[in-house]
Formats: sequence, structure tokens, C-alpha cells
Amino acid sequence: MMAGNGFIFLRSALRCCIVSPGFVAPNVYKASYSTYRQCGFVGSVSKKFMSTENRTGAFSYVKQSAPTDSGSESSQGGNEQDDKEARDESWRKMKWSLIAVFGSLGITGGLVGWTLGRPMFDAEGKPIPDEFSHLPTIQQFFKRMIRELEYYTKMIKEPSRDKLLPDPLTYPYIQPPYTLVLELTDLLVHPEWTYQTGWRFKKRPGVDKFLEQVGPPNFEVVIYTAEQGMTVFPILDSLDPNGYIMYRLVRDATDFIDGHHVKNLDCLNRDLKKVIVVDWNDNSVKLHRNNTFLLSRWKGNDDDTTLVDLAAFLRTIASNDVEDVRDVLSYYRQFD
Repeated sequence: MMAGNGFIFLRSALRCCIVSPGFVAPNVYKASYSTYRQCGFVGSVSKKFMSTENRTGAFSYVKQSAPTDSGSESSQGGNEQDDKEARDESWRKMKWSLIAVFGSLGITGGLVGWTLGRPMFDAEGKPIPDEFSHLPTIQQFFKRMIRELEYYTKMIKEPSRDKLLPDPLTYPYIQPPYTLVLELTDLLVHPEWTYQTGWRFKKRPGVDKFLEQVGPPNFEVVIYTAEQGMTVFPILDSLDPNGYIMYRLVRDATDFIDGHHVKNLDCLNRDLKKVIVVDWNDNSVKLHRNNTFLLSRWKGNDDDTTLVDLAAFLRTIASNDVEDVRDVLSYYRQFD
């Protein structure tokens, strides 16, 4: 019975040592020992376990088992070292990536410069003399490279050809007296996109009748748009099966000015007194506003009747044999 009580006491005392701070543990042992001694339950076994030597040993065991502040500090120092190594590794990777990127750009720039700056060669592989052949070699390369860059810049900014339309028809063929230049997107058709169908182009109400009324012999109908040809041509094939539209001009026929594709009527090869441009974008026609009849942008509504009114207006101009359409257009422009 006494041995049993001594074992229970020891287990209770160890529990106090484990959950309490180390400097409190000896007092807990002392208080417990005194209490049990007064009650008369402490026998030889309990006295043996509660001796100074055994209490010190138990307390030392608990202290050795618990984590220490020095261990936490060393663990924190190890984490900081790992973070530093990770940052160094990231910097090394970024540095090599930048070297690879700029090295690739340098190599690409060198190849482009060599391609643009070298002289042309004939069939036998001999250089063809040009206006820079008498200059030093390095200067030749720079001059030719600048010339080629100016050529490609001009090709992007200016129309691809000086005459966008062929010469007017001559007798016995009938050349319509007026040229009607129309925008395609949001004037005749409206692009719509849905997840199920993708891109589709909606025909404006009355577009079929409009093309029939303004087509030859009164007007030479020309589509002039900043859209790409690969988009425009299939749409026009479906929109105009009867061939009322005589010519199609796309993005390569525009001037690129201040970030906008502008329609240059000077390259149409037509008398501007007989040219009418119908558009909704003022930036697209800013070079020749006197020839422009601006409409509101069509957004796909089904109750639109603009083309009906426009056809009547254009037929009135043709029937009155107006000498200079710019005078009529400037009059109606005041109501915009």
C-alpha cells in the first residue's frame, strides 16, 4: 500500500515537473513531500524516490528533454541561412536569364544589320555596285541599312501602290460618273461574337436594296476599309453576289498616320469632284473631309433605316448631275 502510494506520488510529481517551469519544479517536489509526510503515507519507497539525489536526477532529465532557447536561436539562424541561399540562387538564375535575353537580342540585331547592310549580289555571286560602293566598308553597311529601314517604314505607313484603282473605263465601256467609297465594318455589316458561334457579321437592314440602287451605271462602288483582306474578301463574296461592288481596297491601301489607318483619296486615280466617301470614323477620312459624308456608327440594331435614306440622297445627287459633290457635302456637313 505504501509502495503503491509512493509510485502514484512520483508520477504526480513528474507531471508537475513536465508542465511547470524548471525553477518551480523543486518547490513542487518539496511541497508534495511535506504534505504526504504529515499525512503519514510516505514510506520507505516514497522516501527513496523523494531523496535529494533522485529529485535532482528527475529534474535534470526534464530539463534535458525540453527545448532550450539556444536551440531555437540556432534553428532560426539556420532558416535565415537557407533564405539567403535561396535568394542568391534566384539572383543567379535571373542574371543568367538576362544575359541570355540580351545576348539573343544582340545576335538578332547583328544578323538583321548584316542582312540589311550588305550589298546585292548578281547570279555569279559578285556584289552589285550601288551609290554607297565608294564609301568605307562600315559606312556602306550603315548607309544601306538606313536606306532599307526607311523603305520598310514607308511601305508600312503609305499605300502599297500609287494608283489604287485602274484608269477609268473608256468607250465602248461605260464608266459611272461618280465614285462611291464605302466603309464595310459598322456601316454595311456589324461584327458580333458569341462563345457558341465565334465571329459573325450581321448585315445592316436594307443593305441588299442599297447596293442595288447605288450600283452601276450611276456610281462606281468601292469598298475601302482598314480591315485585312483575309477578313474582308469572304464577307463581300457573301454580301454582294450580284457584283455591284466593283473594287475592294483593304489595309495595305491606307496611310498610317498618328496611329490610325487613313484613307488617301489622292491615290484613287479619280477626279475628287466626283468622289463621295461614306464613313462613320472621322479619323479615317481626315485627309479629305470635304469629300466625306459622315453617318452614325451602326451597332447592330434591327430598326435602322439609314441605308434607305442614304440611297435616296445619293440618287438625288446623280439625277441632278452635280458637278462638284464637295459643295453639296459641305452644305449637309453643318447638320452633323
